[in-house]
Amino acid sequence: MKQEIPATLLLDPSVIDDPYPFYRRLHRHAPVWHVPGTEVFVVSSYAHVAEAAARVEDFSSHMNCLLYRDENGLPARLPFPGPPTLATADPPLHTLHRTTVFPNFVTRRMTLIEPDVAELARACVARALEKRDVDFMTEVANVVPITVISRLIGFRNSDAERLLRNAFDSTELVGATLSHQRLMDLITRSNDLGSWIGDQLAIAANEPGDDILTSIGRGVESAALSAAEGVVILQILLAAGGESTTSLIGSAVRLMADDQDLQERLREQPELIPQFVEEALRLESPFRHHTRSVPRDTTLGDVTVPAGATVLLMWGAANRDASVFEHPDEVILGRARRHLAFGRDIHYCVGAPLARLEARVVLTVLLENTRSIRLDPNRPPRWVNSLMVRRHDPLPVQLTPR
Repeated sequence: MKQEIPATLLLDPSVIDDPYPFYRRLHRHAPVWHVPGTEVFVVSSYAHVAEAAARVEDFSSHMNCLLYRDENGLPARLPFPGPPTLATADPPLHTLHRTTVFPNFVTRRMTLIEPDVAELARACVARALEKRDVDFMTEVANVVPITVISRLIGFRNSDAERLLRNAFDSTELVGATLSHQRLMDLITRSNDLGSWIGDQLAIAANEPGDDILTSIGRGVESAALSAAEGVVILQILLAAGGESTTSLIGSAVRLMADDQDLQERLREQPELIPQFVEEALRLESPFRHHTRSVPRDTTLGDVTVPAGATVLLMWGAANRDASVFEHPDEVILGRARRHLAFGRDIHYCVGAPLARLEARVVLTVLLENTRSIRLDPNRPPRWVNSLMVRRHDPLPVQLTPR
């Protein structure tokens, strides 16, 4: 007999902070869980997440609502009609958007920007080492990704701190833990960002470059994209490019600070860093889930999912599924790369090569220039309050220079 799982657990603050016991409970008792009293379904097992991701006709990427936490602690839905764009679009529109952006993320281009990433990482790490006791997020993990994605997009005269706030606002918008009022406030702020990005597209039309901004501007000019689609694509790239890599770098440093033996092994064998990055992605998936809408009645596993439902594909839960990953809560270097941290199938993250490159470079620079990285015993790290994002804020560490 299936165990009844209280609906309030999904957004319970203690579960948000440490979701993994809850994920294990879902694996055992409800791998496809209808949250009682809601139209929300949570998919946690690797097999069911992978299946749903592949069934685009049944589980659409078109995000037609935002979730918020109602007065009873349950996930409630706010209709949010927006243009289906890139990560929130289905074929054939998704294919068009992806081909507009993808050339800027291919391997050759990643190789060309690596020296710039390394230079930026060295400067951030050097400043952190001067202070020794630092919030690693503020000094390094927040700075590198937002600077890199801003340059890659090609924003003109941008303010990195403002862009970072905007990126975090965008992911907070879909975090499901906000009150209704806070959600409405963020929607207003996101409209302000959209206006600024529209101005950037206009500038790029007169100052074309070898960047994403120019590519999207040309798509709008040729009518392959609408102006609204162009703006939303750039908002998504800014949020994902800033948020996902920031989260990954912070989680990787936290894992190393928690395990001095692992840290020393990586310091002595830097060729293992890419393997460690994959384990950090699996263990602390930067995006815990993505949302799917259901255009018609369907089933997943033995659960009926009605038309109009909202489905959460829980990448973070799938990545700790013991039926797929032996010792799922442990770092095992050299583990076969099967995790779903970057999604699956047609919506596999276009920025995955960039995130991997940035994480590898930052960790390499950090380990080369330190003798130890430890958590500050007087200031414990915290996680942001989000069902979607797994990011530290802050991550106080004590660095000992080499």
